[in-house]
Amino acid sequence: MVEVMKELTKSEEQIMQELWTLEKAFVKEIVDKLPEPKPAYNTVSTIIRILERKGFVDHYAYGKTHQYFPMVSKTDYTKSYFRNFLNGYFSNSFREMVSFFAKEDKMSLSQLDELIKEVRKDLESENPAPND
Repeated sequence: MVEVMKELTKSEEQIMQELWTLEKAFVKEIVDKLPEPKPAYNTVSTIIRILERKGFVDHYAYGKTHQYFPMVSKTDYTKSYFRNFLNGYFSNSFREMVSFFAKEDKMSLSQLDELIKEVRKDLESENPAPND
């Protein structure tokens, strides 16, 4: 997804996390999955309707009851959120971001080397070399 998507509030994101896990759910099912202290049913219902207006959620109607489902995948939202984060805090530079977190976390050279190996392995599995 190339377009810039709206960012979710903490409450909206919490609801979306449950909906992404459940794949489709009634408001009561979402409330049941939320940690204590659980928000009121009406609060969750209001947040779901906001998410629907923002285009993140849609619903199936069963009489007066609605079953909600995500219109935006968790992967697409994560990519958009991360692009905005990278652009807003690190001038769109992945190198700057990695350098920042390596310094913040006081990563050792061996930890950085291990990270590079993991990234290389992930990239190679996603983009295997063509057979000659």
